Amino acid sequence: MADNRSNSSTPEITYYLNIENAKILAFTMVLGFVMYHSVIHMKYGNDSCKWLLSDGRFPGYNTWQPYGCMMHKYNNLDARMCMHYISYWGGNNHITFLGDSRIRQLYFEFVNLLSPTPIKSYKTHSDLHFRDDKIHATVDFLWHPMVNTSMYEVYKNWMMQDLKDQPNLVITGSGTWCIKQFNGSEDAKNNFAVNLTLVIPLMKKMKRAGGGKTNIIWMLQDPVDETRLYGNRSSITNQQIDNYNRVALDHLDDESVAKVWSSSRLVAQGIGERSEDGLHMTKPALDLDAQMLMNMYCNDNMNHADGTCCRSPEVATTLQIIVASFFLVCMVSAIALIMYRKRLRRISVKARAENGQRNGQNSSIIEPYQPCFDILTSLAKFGIIMAYFYICDRTNFFMKENKYYTHVNFILPFAYIMILGFFFTESTDQTVVLHRDQTDEWKGWMQLVILIYHLTGASKVLPIYMHIRVLVSSYLFLTGYGHFMFFWKKGQYNVFRYCQVLFRLNFLVVSLCFVMNRPYQFYYFIPLVSFWFIIVYLTMAIFPHITAASAEEKKIHYLYLILKFIILATIITLFYLSEVFFEKVFLTQPLKALFVTSDDSIHEWRFRWKLDRYSVLFGMLFAFAYQMLIKFRIINDTTEESLVSKGFSYCLMILGFIGLGSYTAFAFVCKNKRECNDYHSYIVFIPIVSYITVRNVPGWLRTKYSSFFAWFGKISLELFIAQYHIWLAADTNGVLALIPSYPVLNVIVTSFIFICISHEISKVTNTLAKYAVPSEWTRLLRNIVIFLIVLLPVAITHGVLMF
Repeated sequence: MADNRSNSSTPEITYYLNIENAKILAFTMVLGFVMYHSVIHMKYGNDSCKWLLSDGRFPGYNTWQPYGCMMHKYNNLDARMCMHYISYWGGNNHITFLGDSRIRQLYFEFVNLLSPTPIKSYKTHSDLHFRDDKIHATVDFLWHPMVNTSMYEVYKNWMMQDLKDQPNLVITGSGTWCIKQFNGSEDAKNNFAVNLTLVIPLMKKMKRAGGGKTNIIWMLQDPVDETRLYGNRSSITNQQIDNYNRVALDHLDDESVAKVWSSSRLVAQGIGERSEDGLHMTKPALDLDAQMLMNMYCNDNMNHADGTCCRSPEVATTLQIIVASFFLVCMVSAIALIMYRKRLRRISVKARAENGQRNGQNSSIIEPYQPCFDILTSLAKFGIIMAYFYICDRTNFFMKENKYYTHVNFILPFAYIMILGFFFTESTDQTVVLHRDQTDEWKGWMQLVILIYHLTGASKVLPIYMHIRVLVSSYLFLTGYGHFMFFWKKGQYNVFRYCQVLFRLNFLVVSLCFVMNRPYQFYYFIPLVSFWFIIVYLTMAIFPHITAASAEEKKIHYLYLILKFIILATIITLFYLSEVFFEKVFLTQPLKALFVTSDDSIHEWRFRWKLDRYSVLFGMLFAFAYQMLIKFRIINDTTEESLVSKGFSYCLMILGFIGLGSYTAFAFVCKNKRECNDYHSYIVFIPIVSYITVRNVPGWLRTKYSSFFAWFGKISLELFIAQYHIWLAADTNGVLALIPSYPVLNVIVTSFIFICISHEISKVTNTLAKYAVPSEWTRLLRNIVIFLIVLLPVAITHGVLMF
């Protein structure tokens, strides 16, 4: 029998290049990365403090990225708050810098992070002390530039003191002073090794006495600029420094003694600036070193989402364990059902072979199990996906890195995506304005741009931030437009459609709230879209029901619809003007749980709601205006020609480009985010309507679309939400690093896996929606009761419902 596929190589390739095979490859890659990171953890451990102190790279100018973890940028307020928290919970903030002039430099940099007033550094060969009773912090510098008897006595004296009087963090290091004093002699290096051997037992005793809470950091010696050294410092060569560092590494290889800080040396080597005297550290290097120390000391006590170095992962809650158990049961049940169905098939085949039965008689055996099979297999797949989400963003198993913005980092992927999208331009038979292919395309390219924006951390660039705000507003505009058009044309206000829309919107997010232990408002876009869908539904469903057919029969329905729009705009404005009224409504139980963040604040919801308070209404008004233009035959969208006459088309196109350009000019002119956001909600319709005008007025452009963008548009919702945990990391504050230290390759791999998972989530959601929201009243009511029974204990334990 001949193969149906062509003998040419192209059809053979395209036969295997499909999304289902891509998902199999993505699943295989995930298993591979699980094994790869398991080997890394077994060989090197999973202590992110060790990663912070040992390795890293410069992704950009004077920007340091530790290996495999994220470093928070501490300011004075953060640092003081850290000390206050540690003290409040019974900790001891006694930090000692022990060493030479380089250690003294680091001491001053660290103290200036804590001090409410700047402290000028100065040269001194004596001890220094800093004490702040408000935050209960003591920071000392002890001048002991060489590992000798004096340093030995320091550790010995500490051992004789009470535990509360001992420092809980010691940063020490030595080498250059010894090289200078003894002119780089070999005997001096040998004495350094012997003296270090004598000090090490005291270090061990001190750590044991502190119950593991005392940390000793040995800072390797930074390289010098030999061309700038003068006088007796000329004997301090990088070769000599390497020799002393090697001695320290040989003697301090056991972590029970001290943690070796080698990444500071990498910082000094890679920093762009050089010190004037060739010996001491530069300001940028000192700043990065002080930040590393602060991250090491504070991250595990603070709640900075962008600081994962030295931070313990979140402990799983009881609810998360229950949800994990549920998915595990679904997986086991799905496997058992698959095996049972295979057994039925074998029995059926055997029976046909023996009795000569016709093909297809086994379908009556298997079909009754089809709904159960679909539900269990879908939940099993979804459970595996949720497990990947949890591992990526609630554990330290996979690594995370900070975002890093440059114009090139943003523009290059943006340009590449746009070119790729234009390459897949195709024709469509649809000629109406904002037809399905076009709206999918619009959602697709907007979502890809938003992904690039989040990945690169471009929110700090105001013009880019404002244009992304337009894209988010466009989604809500399309929400108002699409739902209005459905109700206007079909007039179907049944509960089944209402529940189906809300299920498709919220299934992934509600599941993530349980699995990732985050509030509903954390995924702010879904609450926004769901809220505005309900508003559109209520606006259209409240008596009188107004449709295109009813308006044709009763012309006064047009007036009623306009009145509905006016009332809606008035209510929105009242909610905006009265913050007290706004909070009174949305902080009412049980609504409060849907609109507050983890710190019980409604600020985030009000901010998001306020930004786009009119966007959905603009979409509804545009849809109504579009229908009126068609009704009165001002435009014609039934052909592939332009909507209006040729001359008028040119005028509209020019106005469209002016509208787009005017918003871009506004984004560059406005001074800050607050000012821009205040105007945004009033003028955002200008770039949106301008884009629609340019995209739809000429027929040749209206009947073309990018299938590449449209494909992504069909899963834009899943892409927007899934990025939080399996493409980005640390709740969108960083980037998932499956391949650390190779950022470009890492983005390619994580993007591929992320897209495949998003597509599978969309597929699973559509499958489950058929069974979760059936078209029969009795089954729908049963499912709602089951959902409430499951949700009720969760709501009570989380304080949503009070009895």
